[in-house]
Amino acid sequence: MERYELIKEVGDGSFGSVWRAINKQTGEVVAIKIMKKNYYSWEECLNLREVKSLRQMNHPNIVKLKEVIRESDILYFVFEYMECNLYQLMEHREKMFSEGEVRNWCFQVFQGLAYMHQHGYFHRDLKPENLLVNKDIIKIADLGLAREISSEPPYTDYVSTRWYRAPEVLLQSYLYSSKVDMWAMGAIMAELLSLRPLFPGANEADEIYKICGVIGSPTIESWADGLKLARDINYEFPQLAGVHLSALIPSASDDAISLIRSLCSWDPCKRPTAAEALQHPFFQTCFYVPPSLRTRAALDQQGVRRYSSMLPNSKLTNNFSSPKLHPPLALDTVNQNGSKNENWISESGNFMLRAAQPIPTGRTFSRKVAG
Repeated sequence: MERYELIKEVGDGSFGSVWRAINKQTGEVVAIKIMKKNYYSWEECLNLREVKSLRQMNHPNIVKLKEVIRESDILYFVFEYMECNLYQLMEHREKMFSEGEVRNWCFQVFQGLAYMHQHGYFHRDLKPENLLVNKDIIKIADLGLAREISSEPPYTDYVSTRWYRAPEVLLQSYLYSSKVDMWAMGAIMAELLSLRPLFPGANEADEIYKICGVIGSPTIESWADGLKLARDINYEFPQLAGVHLSALIPSASDDAISLIRSLCSWDPCKRPTAAEALQHPFFQTCFYVPPSLRTRAALDQQGVRRYSSMLPNSKLTNNFSSPKLHPPLALDTVNQNGSKNENWISESGNFMLRAAQPIPTGRTFSRKVAG
């Protein structure tokens, strides 16, 4: 850690604090997450969910972990530095974001989620605080609660900040899936378009009441499994008709309303996957640009390709009509020589893991009122 100078604390979470810092050798600004718990072995560090899962992922919309340092039993994560998070952008903003800005951010997040889900993990704690922004680039952060899709239930019932928590989790289901991330994105997208949380519940029961007040109470036709979950915990849904989302988000286009409605479906099976969401008409003007082409000169020379699916030869069930799709574009890039780049080194007697693969940054700010 002698190579880094801590400048300012920028976040404090349950598991660690995040500092803006500078690499004294290179001058590079980084974010360093200092874990609050002590770690007495490298094996213990590598078994951390945040490290264990994300060493396998490499995507431009997932924040990069540059280094893991263990020193005097204190664990430090060194991440690329991002200017702010979505909550900070929204917190004191008076003018609405343009739909183009929201479209650009959401398109990038869904790309990161599609990659994550197809690589066997789901986030479980998506919220504006965990989406970090540098100008027009957005990246998913804080995978401390991420789980393997193939892992055996039961899962813990407390995941995600309450306002973005899927109803199956609120009803204490232990069998939830990556579709909890899709629900969260529906709530986040609505908040970006209105600058107000869509489901600001004061507690779990109030959260369900708020959801019913917006999308209407579930029925046997819309979510039979949910009614069973409610019976199992002796909960009775309030009987509310709901409102049309366009009344809550009057500035949103019909396509935006359509996507939010599908993401915030009671039944997880009726929510689109991240790859399907990318094919929704709301994103028909968006283009996926490979990282190697992300310069103006390269774009002028080589153009761009429409995003279709995250992996070659993937069989994607598309619930939306999207007339501008081209063949699938592979994003599964590990590195140029085809190997997963992991270098274990020892410096000044302190073991550290340099991870060439991106791993999201630590927890940033948390709204206490949101649970």
